[in-house]
Amino acid sequence: MSDAATGFDPAIALIEFSSIAAGIEAGDAMVKSSPIGSIYAGTVHPGKYLVLVSGDTASVEEALAKGIEVGRTAVLATVFLPDIHPAVTGAIAGAGPAAWLAGESLGIVETETVAAVIEAADAGVKAADVELSAVRLADGLGGKGYALFTGVVGDVGAALEAAVDRCADALVESRLIPQLHDEMAENLGRDLTFLERMAMRPSERGG
Repeated sequence: MSDAATGFDPAIALIEFSSIAAGIEAGDAMVKSSPIGSIYAGTVHPGKYLVLVSGDTASVEEALAKGIEVGRTAVLATVFLPDIHPAVTGAIAGAGPAAWLAGESLGIVETETVAAVIEAADAGVKAADVELSAVRLADGLGGKGYALFTGVVGDVGAALEAAVDRCADALVESRLIPQLHDEMAENLGRDLTFLERMAMRPSERGG
């Protein structure tokens, strides 16, 4: 059954392509290869193409194999999650916590690829009792991704450890902040790039 909030099914696969042309061709082949539930495809910085499919496990696995076959040397990274945590699909779709809580601990994992950060986020949120506060993908990040975990410091540390273990080959950096300052929490809650943040009037920044 699809997650009603996001439209994602329990199984997902994502392929990251270095070529837009190859990605479009592969995405077309993937959606034709099996009865998947949904497909999301498009360009991201810096000039990469992403194809994400969801559906039942067998159909998604078949579509992934077809995408790799058609994409060939243009395939940069892949991820296949037969039972993705609903918090990950919610975060990818832009759903976050109702409010960022100052004083909570924050875990950050930053990866070279979109595929890696999705896998890391899933591993982290399954490993400990944490909130997956954000998953950010590619655009405005030079093609990188990052995920943010919040909660009690011990749980966040466990989630971060699991996430780092899962994405070790594509890891850029990870950090654990034991107690997040209220002004940083407010900035994260705004979810703006630095230049957007600076362009706001002081009363709009809230800090």
